[in-house]
Amino acid sequence: MSEQLKVSVATDAGFCFGVRDAIEKARETARAHGKVYMLGDIVHNERVVSKLAEENIKIVDSLDQVHDAPVLFRAHGTVPELWEKAKAKGLSVVDATCPLVHEIHSEIVKLHEEGRKIFIIGDHGHDEVVAIQAQIPNAVVLSTVAEAKAVPRLKRAGIVSQSTQMIENVQAIIGILTMKVFDLKVVNTVCYPTRRNQEQIKELAPNNDIMIIVGSYTSANTKRLHQVSLTMNPNSYMVESTDDIKAEWFENAASVGVSAGASSPDDLIKEVIEHLKSLHVKTRE
Repeated sequence: MSEQLKVSVATDAGFCFGVRDAIEKARETARAHGKVYMLGDIVHNERVVSKLAEENIKIVDSLDQVHDAPVLFRAHGTVPELWEKAKAKGLSVVDATCPLVHEIHSEIVKLHEEGRKIFIIGDHGHDEVVAIQAQIPNAVVLSTVAEAKAVPRLKRAGIVSQSTQMIENVQAIIGILTMKVFDLKVVNTVCYPTRRNQEQIKELAPNNDIMIIVGSYTSANTKRLHQVSLTMNPNSYMVESTDDIKAEWFENAASVGVSAGASSPDDLIKEVIEHLKSLHVKTRE
């Protein structure tokens, strides 16, 4: 016997407002000026980057490659050095930094001005974290509980986090630093879309046989949503497209929950949903 798979989709799967706004700014600028340059990918999704390239949104490695059109600074945030270099070169800059990331930059500066040792809970080398760290001198990135345990005792410290961090990881690291720092000030900079998406996965994962998280393997926030899902449902899979979906995952499964990272485009999510709805799964007689 077989029956159609029941598909439940997270209400807010896919692009967050910061990514949506950055992409729209890139398109508007390209239409107005014939093209626009970007330092690196606008989001961590190959399909989005490829489609934007067709609209004369050009990726460059250096500001020295920018000429006769504006340069767009991405949603993840940009180090102060590049802002200064762009100004010195007289370049026209379109600021597509997510407003919530700008807020993190502002908060870390305030904590630094209070004379605190600053910790950033985030992924080493991630574009957003690099830009946050560059706002002040000597900020330390902590990505794991083990790294937090190695921090010496301190009198005064402050904490911000990468906007897309897993809530549980942030809480665990804060818990350890609370025991090590006499005067610890924490600013909760995990963004609302991230918290909302993680909460929606926590609702879907226990109530479905399978979980599918749509997004690029280069996307940190998609990987994190997958991690959240795995803690509640071991049958959780991350896919970049319908090509990654395997029929054997759905043997004796009646339901699947779907969510997607903040850099996953609407058309990709729709394709995955339609593919899942077309599946007829075998059931035990």
